[in-house]
Amino acid sequence: MSYTPISESVISAAKSSLGLQNLGDATIREIKKIVDLIEAESKIKFVRMEMGIPGLPAASLAIDSEIQALRDGVAAIYPDIMGVKALKEEISRFAKNFLNIDISSEGCVPTVGSMQGGYASFMTLSRIHENKDTVLFLDPGFPVHKQQIKVMGGKFEQFDVYNFRGEKLREKLESVLSKGNIHSMLYSNPNNPTWICFTDTELKIIAELAAKYNVVVVEDLAYIAMDFRQDYSKPGEPPYQPSIAKYYDKYILLISSSKSFSYAGQRIGMMLISDTLYNEEFPALLKYYKMPQFGYAMIFGTLYALSSGTSHSAQYGLLGVLRAVNNGEYDFVEEVKEYGRKAEIMKQLFLNNGFKIVYDKDEDKELADGFYFTISYPGMSGGELLEAFLAYGISAIALSTTGSERNEGIRACVSLVRRDQFPDLEERLKAFNQCFSG
Repeated sequence: MSYTPISESVISAAKSSLGLQNLGDATIREIKKIVDLIEAESKIKFVRMEMGIPGLPAASLAIDSEIQALRDGVAAIYPDIMGVKALKEEISRFAKNFLNIDISSEGCVPTVGSMQGGYASFMTLSRIHENKDTVLFLDPGFPVHKQQIKVMGGKFEQFDVYNFRGEKLREKLESVLSKGNIHSMLYSNPNNPTWICFTDTELKIIAELAAKYNVVVVEDLAYIAMDFRQDYSKPGEPPYQPSIAKYYDKYILLISSSKSFSYAGQRIGMMLISDTLYNEEFPALLKYYKMPQFGYAMIFGTLYALSSGTSHSAQYGLLGVLRAVNNGEYDFVEEVKEYGRKAEIMKQLFLNNGFKIVYDKDEDKELADGFYFTISYPGMSGGELLEAFLAYGISAIALSTTGSERNEGIRACVSLVRRDQFPDLEERLKAFNQCFSG
């Protein structure tokens, strides 16, 4: 290991400072902290693939709109808890233009990032039925969603959906939902961390069984329209982003502005509650809220208690970019295709040096190149691979932290890897392979 760029003593010191023994159990933020410490001590710039942080400039339309709103004085005024009216209308238009669904602007609510939308959803959904206390995660998934459930003292179940693609999903879902304890289920589409995408067949199965067992579906669309195998960029024209909303009427959609609009720093997201769910009354809610109507409880109960609304100026930033997108004046999909182009190159660098793609297909189709991909190296667990990567100035996260049953793999995010780092990545992967190929 003497030829590797970073010494074992530096790595051990960084791990010890955080009290971490097994990187396979480390959270995303813990990995980030370790890498920060190693970089500072070694002066070696890492190829950083651990954080799902956007790596493109923010949409200028959003910046200009937010600046103008600040100049107009919105910073001195509390925002309406339901959100800026014009923004709610543009969110509703966006849903029609890019998902082909009709949803009232009343149920289109800006949140402090889609993370807050998820937390608020879990909190409210856990109280709609007295005899249902569990969330089902169709994994792999974003680890922090489970952390949210743990923080609020809730319960969850999970399974790796990759083992149950297509019609196999029906029997598996039936076996879980038939127990009667599930109030909601969550998945991301495209998926973080694997980049798999549910097919129409699978979405129909989810909808049928959710209806059968009266389960609300929470669909995380943080990477909306970023399955670049299809062109979802034309407002009001097919094809549209696949969604549970096409097949089921009790859903919550979580849409981030962080990835598609590169507006992560302003923490502004969108929570879309279906009209049916918004207006439904659940008597069990009266134990915690003033009214049994779901939408009222969500907004005037949960969201009010969490943050009393989201940033006033950021709402106007999102409004500016959404209006341009809805009017066909700004192609947000074209802007983020760079992630797919980088993923294609980076995947090949790994494949050329003895690595394998872990999650590789949507049923019979090759996965798209996008924000994430998953890799493994023969004979190593995900934790072992992360440990070994540190010496070569490469970082990622273990799939084991995402609910994946493929513990040999890791998740790589392309966003923060600059193109001028590709030669460094290639050189380090070659050295790694030479050391570990036997």
